[in-house]
Amino acid sequence: MEMVDYSYHGFYAKFESPDKPTGSLLMGPDNLVGDEFEVFFKEDDGRMVAWLRNKFDKEVGFFDVDVSRKLQIANGREQTIKALLSFVAYSDTPDPGLYWGEMAVFCYNAAYEDEIGTFINRCASKMIEGVRPNIDLGRSSIEKIFKEADWVPSENVPLPKKETGMAILKSSRSMSEKMIEQGRARNKGCYAVSWIFIIIVIAAVIYGLHAMGLF
Repeated sequence: MEMVDYSYHGFYAKFESPDKPTGSLLMGPDNLVGDEFEVFFKEDDGRMVAWLRNKFDKEVGFFDVDVSRKLQIANGREQTIKALLSFVAYSDTPDPGLYWGEMAVFCYNAAYEDEIGTFINRCASKMIEGVRPNIDLGRSSIEKIFKEADWVPSENVPLPKKETGMAILKSSRSMSEKMIEQGRARNKGCYAVSWIFIIIVIAAVIYGLHAMGLF
């Protein structure tokens, strides 16, 4: 029996924003946990660096040299590369501060888009809820993608340990983000509800400031 070449590699990889203004955009509704980001390459000082672009065509960050090399190899093999936002963090060092995070990165044989692409969607659903499934799979686990329609890894990967001056800013989707995203999917009812929710939040903040005599 001929062996199937699954050609799958999954891992979590750190990325950094090029500057604070760009990094601050990661906190907005255009960059949600579980969103897919395009990976593309730019030359920097004679080296090819893998960058990330969101679904609104905005560049938000880049990977380090080692990850960029891995992704170059995958690209050279004509593998499909998908990156999903896992979390966003901020560190006050190095000065003047740095926005960064991790992407769940999947490299695989495009011939298995139906099976692996669907598996990635299931992983994205987990990430939206703040769960980071272990995507670094051995052969037996990869086979489950093809044999079990609803399979996702039971083992999860914890967030990095917090260090002094570091804060995890976004590691799941908030209720308002979910409603905004549903509105973007042309679900008019959810879109209206999302705006009502935002208006209520703004009103609550104004009321709180007024109660404290600050407004």
